Amino acid sequence: MTRVVLCYGDSNTHGTPPMPNLGFVGRHGPDDRWPGVMARALGPDWTVIEEGLPGRTTVHDDPLEGAHKNGRMVLPAILETHAPLDLVIVKLGANDLKARFSLTAQDIAFGAGKLLDVIRVVAPTAAILLVAPPPITESGCLAEMFAGGAVKSARLGALMATEARARGAGFLDAGAHVAVDPVDGIHYAALAHHTLGRAIATLIGQLWPSSGHDGRA
Repeated sequence: MTRVVLCYGDSNTHGTPPMPNLGFVGRHGPDDRWPGVMARALGPDWTVIEEGLPGRTTVHDDPLEGAHKNGRMVLPAILETHAPLDLVIVKLGANDLKARFSLTAQDIAFGAGKLLDVIRVVAPTAAILLVAPPPITESGCLAEMFAGGAVKSARLGALMATEARARGAGFLDAGAHVAVDPVDGIHYAALAHHTLGRAIATLIGQLWPSSGHDGRA
């Protein structure tokens, strides 16, 4: 039976390339976005659903970009839309580093943990994989927007691992596999998407090698 995985994330799940300026609009093609790469690596036994929204936070309304950027608000509807799900991948946290939110690294990790709690309630039979974003750099056109975020981002991997472990979820630190592009310090070049997609597929094969699972790592 084909298994279904939902990829719930932000612009780096959507496939936004490194931005040369704030007015830039673009997207990597389906074959160059990490969910697409992951899908090919997993093979025909998996159906991969992409749900990446640029600017999405973990649990915070964005006062400039809109309340719809709050990842917790829309998550239940998305989970029910695509039910039944075998696996939900949550890859959020980078946008929480924006200076406008004034969040600590621990607060961002707690936000990610709250999303895992939502999944446990709405999709209790689904396994969960939390993916921490790689450290950012304050560079290019996004430097001012993310001022102060680089230091915080370096702590997210360890803190998010704790949140995942406390809930019996799988965990992957994207920073162990890829780095942000220095053009804007936030987004990934196509090569990084390929590397990350393959790394996540490998971990999925290790944690959930067969269709039988209890919703936990």
